[in-house]
Amino acid sequence: MANNSLEKRKLGTQGLEVSAIGLGCMGMSHGYTPLPDRNEMIKLIRTAYDKGETFFDTAEVYGPFTNEELVGEAVEPFRKEVVVATKFGLDVINGNPGEFNSRPEHIRIVVEQSLKRLRTDYIDLYYQHRVDPNVPIEDVAGTVGDLIREGKVKYWGLSEAWSETIRRAHAVTPVSALQSEYSIWFRGLEKHVLPTLEELGIGLVPFSPLGKGFLTGRIDNASQLDEKDFRRNLPRFQEDAIAVNKAIVDLIREIADTKGATPAQIALAWLLAKKPYISPIPGTTKLARFEENIGAADVELTQEEMNRINEASDKIEFVGGQYPEEVLKKMAR
Repeated sequence: MANNSLEKRKLGTQGLEVSAIGLGCMGMSHGYTPLPDRNEMIKLIRTAYDKGETFFDTAEVYGPFTNEELVGEAVEPFRKEVVVATKFGLDVINGNPGEFNSRPEHIRIVVEQSLKRLRTDYIDLYYQHRVDPNVPIEDVAGTVGDLIREGKVKYWGLSEAWSETIRRAHAVTPVSALQSEYSIWFRGLEKHVLPTLEELGIGLVPFSPLGKGFLTGRIDNASQLDEKDFRRNLPRFQEDAIAVNKAIVDLIREIADTKGATPAQIALAWLLAKKPYISPIPGTTKLARFEENIGAADVELTQEEMNRINEASDKIEFVGGQYPEEVLKKMAR
């Protein structure tokens, strides 16, 4: 039986309620190396549930496929008590995980496969993983709307979409959540996207809320990362970038010390204080880190502390884009 002590938040106006801080499961079988033991990760997810966690995030491309299988097995004993989010929209089943595919017939095929891997007959939150420049968002929204009416999907969302796309999708099938990168060192959503979410009543689920580990203060140089770690290829994790970007970590650590908290907890508390409809999904493969992360819900930042962080972040000229240039060129918004 779960201890439901973790604060809940509403995403969107369709009725979706999730833990204030979710658990991103990608790193349990994808992206970071070396990969952890699968049985240990099942145990971690179940222990997280016992500690009140009810919001788990996965995707067909993680692995590929193995992460959904892992999450499906882990949550099976308490499936109806939790929210499982997964994603479609990449051409994974045809062996092209770097290509987009949100054609309606493709969505129909992959939703059945995800349901099977997740050992369930419904997906709580189904995201389009990336906007497909070749398929009108209205067609995507219409197809997912059909899946909602059929009971295969409860709520849906977009990922890394910008305002116009969100509006067009929402007009066809109401969107409950946007999952996009958002953190103290990546605030590109604030000017245009956040006001749109507020206006339409859509929740925000920040991925990489700890800057892919950078805001924890535990990464001082790129050589600390395993050679196969995907962060090695990201512009913000190159040596020259880390040297400049560390300035924000120094401030976060300073505030953390005065609050008796950790830098990770300050970074997450900042997100929680930003808006009541924000539920970040930090990922981890370690129970101690999970406990540290959910402890952020008990850290309250004053307005003065929020202002200090915001002003410092505004002043720093962060070095390095979100992804390599060739990846950004392919992304539609």
